[in-house]
Amino acid sequence: MSLFDDPPAPVDPKTVPLPERMRPRTLDEIVGQDDVIAAGRPLREMIDRDLLQSIILWGPPGTGKTTLARLIADLTKADFIAFSAVLAGIKEVKDVMAAAEQRRRMSGRRTIVFVDEIHRFNKAQQDAFLPRVESGDIVLIGATTENPSFEVNAALLSRSKVFVLKLLTEDAIVTILKTALADPERGLGKQQPEADEDALRAIARFANGDARSALNLLQLTVSSANNPTGRPRIDQALLEKTLQNRTLLYDKTGEEHYNLMSALHKSMRNSDPDASIYWLARMVESGEDAKYIARRLIRFASEDIGNADPQALTIAVAAKDAVHFIGMPEGNTALAQAAIYLATAPKSNAVYSAYAAAAEAAKNDVALPVPLHLRNASTKLMKQLDYGKGYQYAHDAPDAVASMDCLPDNLKGREFYKPTDYGFEKEIRKRLAWWKSRRSGS
Repeated sequence: MSLFDDPPAPVDPKTVPLPERMRPRTLDEIVGQDDVIAAGRPLREMIDRDLLQSIILWGPPGTGKTTLARLIADLTKADFIAFSAVLAGIKEVKDVMAAAEQRRRMSGRRTIVFVDEIHRFNKAQQDAFLPRVESGDIVLIGATTENPSFEVNAALLSRSKVFVLKLLTEDAIVTILKTALADPERGLGKQQPEADEDALRAIARFANGDARSALNLLQLTVSSANNPTGRPRIDQALLEKTLQNRTLLYDKTGEEHYNLMSALHKSMRNSDPDASIYWLARMVESGEDAKYIARRLIRFASEDIGNADPQALTIAVAAKDAVHFIGMPEGNTALAQAAIYLATAPKSNAVYSAYAAAAEAAKNDVALPVPLHLRNASTKLMKQLDYGKGYQYAHDAPDAVASMDCLPDNLKGREFYKPTDYGFEKEIRKRLAWWKSRRSGS
């Protein structure tokens, strides 16, 4: 059953998009997700034995989450209700939960509730499922493209089993395309289209793991093909006319946003300019905010390079200014120049570690007052209270280094900044040793 019990009006099959027509009708027809639904796998066993518990299906777009939920509905003995988190509100959720409770009480039948894009539900809406999940009135199937760890309430997540659907491989998508080309009933088989292997693989690469995108492109390409023989022919020349902007898997507010930035950061840290420029290009070409990328490059320059190459921060800030001044897409080369420079610069996290250690001391050690000799005696009273007493002006001291301590008494001798032997920090290490010897008088 569904939220709408009126019988649907007849639909002309020709108007139904190819991805909808080619949805697998059995679990065995699903391609590319054997790790989840192959015979003997836990989810397959739960479905075949009608012992389904609440689950979360997590995967990129076009990997079969909705299809799998629909097949479960066909194979289970429970009632099935589906709605989208984009369209439904808290009232609809509560109405469905009340109906499920009554159905269980009256007939003993459980209700499977499928929620597409469950990550779009807020905490209150997700919480509405909990009592009915706990009582067994409903089996919840949530589908999401976002990491459930961040987007699904912990209480609901703990009562559900997460199954990860993987990005479809090129081979898997080619298999799906060939099935659609050959199927005369649901697919394009009646038109007898011709397509070589290279063309199909080009479509698969363009779709970037999304079966829905691949089938839509196939349908568009076949409909635009002209051939004197009457049989549509798909080749590289036709694809070049059809293809425009590749659909890159990316969400500027979702997990992939952080995954790609993490990949860029760690590639630069590992001094790999090729990987760095690749991950940067992935973000730029997907429409990531260039100012966000520039901010992360500036952070990297201080966190992972620091004083091993003081010029790194200057380069990163210059890239930010360039992007601000000329905008995008022209600013892409400024970001690329900065990323390559940072990747090839000597690395040191000494500045980062120094701040972390100092912050730890500031939070946990006794916060003694600033020593009197470091205070500025700007009034007569301050002078009477010995503000500034004992201060030694460094420029008047031999070698411009005074012997006074600048840390509070409880932190005397602490070394927060420990320069490495890489890049310019090797010179800084020498300077620190020399200044330390001058202060001690040795």
